[in-house]
Amino acid sequence: MSKRCDICGKGPLVGNKVSHAHNLNKTRWMPNIKKMRIVEKGSTRHAYVCSRCLRAGKVTRA
Repeated sequence: MSKRCDICGKGPLVGNKVSHAHNLNKTRWMPNIKKMRIVEKGSTRHAYVCSRCLRAGKVTRA
């Protein structure tokens, strides 16, 4: 499954998890991506869309 939004381009963020003793471990934070059918230019297609684009109304579901 794609980890990038087809509408806004949001993808995974990388960084460190920091413990109380300040031990650093690499981690990735994934966006909330869903595969759904959307209407684009009068036709329907499948796209990977993040939850923020859905809530903002940037896409219409088929």
